[in-house]
Amino acid sequence: MNGTSLTDRKNAAISRGVGVTTQIYADRAENAEIWDKEGRRYIDFAAGIAVLNTGHRHPRIIAAVKEQLDRFTHTCHQVVPYESYVHLAERLNMLVPGDFEKKTIFVTTGAEAVENAVKIARAATGRSAVIAFGGGFHGRTFMGMALTGKVVPYKVGFGAMPGDVFHVPFPVELHGVTADQSLAALKKLFAADVDPQRVAAIIIEPVQGEGGFYPAPAAFMKALRELCDQHGILLIADEVQTGFARTGKLFAMDHHEVAPDLTTMAKSLAGGFPLAAVTGRAAIMDAPGPGGLGGTYGGNPLGIAAAHAVLDVIADEDLCNRANQLGGRLKQRLESLREKVPEIVDIRGPGFMNAVEFNDKATGLPSAEFANRVRLIALDKGLILLTCGVHGNVIRFLAPITIQDEVFGEALDILEASMLEASAGK
Repeated sequence: MNGTSLTDRKNAAISRGVGVTTQIYADRAENAEIWDKEGRRYIDFAAGIAVLNTGHRHPRIIAAVKEQLDRFTHTCHQVVPYESYVHLAERLNMLVPGDFEKKTIFVTTGAEAVENAVKIARAATGRSAVIAFGGGFHGRTFMGMALTGKVVPYKVGFGAMPGDVFHVPFPVELHGVTADQSLAALKKLFAADVDPQRVAAIIIEPVQGEGGFYPAPAAFMKALRELCDQHGILLIADEVQTGFARTGKLFAMDHHEVAPDLTTMAKSLAGGFPLAAVTGRAAIMDAPGPGGLGGTYGGNPLGIAAAHAVLDVIADEDLCNRANQLGGRLKQRLESLREKVPEIVDIRGPGFMNAVEFNDKATGLPSAEFANRVRLIALDKGLILLTCGVHGNVIRFLAPITIQDEVFGEALDILEASMLEASAGK
C-alpha cells in the first residue's frame, strides 16, 4: 500500500484538526533514522517534537519496558501502588532544580502536567490568577490554550478561554522586547489589570518551544524570581520541551542561579512512552487534599520503567555534554552560511535546542514562506525538519542527542544544501 492511498485513508478517517507536517508513514525507526512504508530512509530532526532525546528505540529503554511487560502493565497507582513509581519520584526530587525538599506526581501528558501545576499553585496560595507569556505554548487543553500565547491554530474557533489568565510579552530583543520592557509590562499589569496579591503563579518556558526557541535571559529569570518572592507568587518552569539534556543541562533551569517552585515535564522523560510529571516544593505539592490529584493512567508502569532507563542513559552516555557538542557543531555550520544565505537573521539556542530564524531578504520581514521552503527541500532530500515561531519563520532542530556522528554529518550536509537551494530560489 503506497503513501498516497494512506493519505487518502487518513483524510477520510481522521479529523482535519489533527494537523500533519509530512506525508511520511513510518514503518520502523532506529536512533535518528526513520524508514517509511515504501522503504525510504529519513534522518529525523524532529524526534517526535522533542520526545526522543535518547533516540528511537534505545536498547536500554526497550529492554526496561519489555521487562515491565512481563510483570504488569497497569494497576492504577491510586488503587494498587508500585515501587518503581515511588523510586522515580525520589530520583526526580533529587534531580529537579531547587535546594529544598520536593515531592512529585505523575500524569500522562505535558498539558496535564501544566493543568496540575496550576491546580497545585491555586491550592497552595488560595489565589486564582495565572500569568503567562506571549509566544509561550503550554498545551491544547482549555487551561493550556488559555496560557498559550498564540491564537492560530491553538485557540481559534474554540470559544471563551478560562478566566484569570493574563499575558505579558516575552523578552526577545530581536523583536524589540528587552528584559526590562517585559518586567515593566508585568508591573503595569499589576497596576492596571490584576492585583499581585491575587496571582497564584507565573508560568514560563526557560526556552520558548513552539514560540521560537528564544532563551529567557539570565538576568530576567533572576528578576522574575525576585518579583515572585516579593508578592508571594509561585514560579512554574514549564520544562516539557527543554528537559532531559536538551539544553546541555538536565533541565534548562540548571542554567540559572534561581529555582522554580514547581517544574512541569513530559516529552523526553520516558523516551517515547506517555509520561509526565510535576515536581515542586514539598509543602506546595501537599496543598491539594487526598484525591485532588491523579488520573487513571498517570504514572503508567511502562512509562515509569522507560523513564528510569532514560535517566540512566543520560547519565551513562553523558548526553548533556553530547548536547553541547552537537549544538556547537550545528551552530558553527549555520554561521558559515550567513553570507551565502542572507535570509538568516539569527542562530541561537543552548545545548542542542537550536534554531535558525529567517527574514525576507527584500523586505526584512519575518518569512514563514522561506522557512517552509527550506523544510520542504530538506524533506525531499531525506531530512525531517520542524518550523515554529509566532511568525512561522523559525526552523527548530530537535534531533536525538544520541545521533551517530556520521548521520549527523550527513544531516548537516543536507541542511546546508537545502538552505542554499532555497536562497537561490531554485
